[in-house]
Amino acid sequence: MATPQRVHVTHTFTSDPATVFDKLSEHENLGPVFGAKIKRICDGDTSRNGPGSTRSLKIGPLPAFQETTTKAEPHSLIEYKISKGGPLRGHWGVQKLTPTANGGTLLDYTIGFDAPVPGMAAVVGKVLTSAIKKGLPKLTA
Repeated sequence: MATPQRVHVTHTFTSDPATVFDKLSEHENLGPVFGAKIKRICDGDTSRNGPGSTRSLKIGPLPAFQETTTKAEPHSLIEYKISKGGPLRGHWGVQKLTPTANGGTLLDYTIGFDAPVPGMAAVVGKVLTSAIKKGLPKLTA
């Protein structure tokens, strides 16, 4: 997972990890988080939102692209990658969920990617960080 640009965001939810995992793993819930139109392409290999599940994202005027879940460990971990389209290279995301002492959940979210145009990855990183920080509180979990 070596890529030059990293986005790292943490967010604390008041809900438990099972509830947060269920919200984050359900593709259709992520539109407000990313400011995107999201459409489910297919369910996972062994569960609706597990590995192999794929979503299409359409952000503003950019062409739609697809992300596929590569790993899903209930209540603790979601990993995904861009599997089709998009202007980024080597894009991957990791969402780690940890219970907090008061019954909530700490989300530790890291995204890595590169871009074909020099300087583009840094700009996308800043925009993505801002969008996720604003969007996560909209995910009612």
